[in-house]
Amino acid sequence: MEYANGIVLSAAALSAALIVLSTAFGVGKIAKHAVESMARQPEAASQIRISMLLAATFIEGIAIFGTVICLIVVGKINIT
Repeated sequence: MEYANGIVLSAAALSAALIVLSTAFGVGKIAKHAVESMARQPEAASQIRISMLLAATFIEGIAIFGTVICLIVVGKINIT
């Protein structure tokens, strides 16, 4: 049974790492395109900035949700 607990802990750690990497990639891609859009249309910079922050917030929310699921999985195993 110790072997199964180790696999679950490893899977949770790998999942958390993937969550962090995908969140960073997503927010970076949003920021890149937002800055390019602001450079092309400076008069729309405030609207673009608001949209960028809203999208980044949604991505961060999904990342927090995934992290909570990882913590729930780790909390359900019996480490004895």
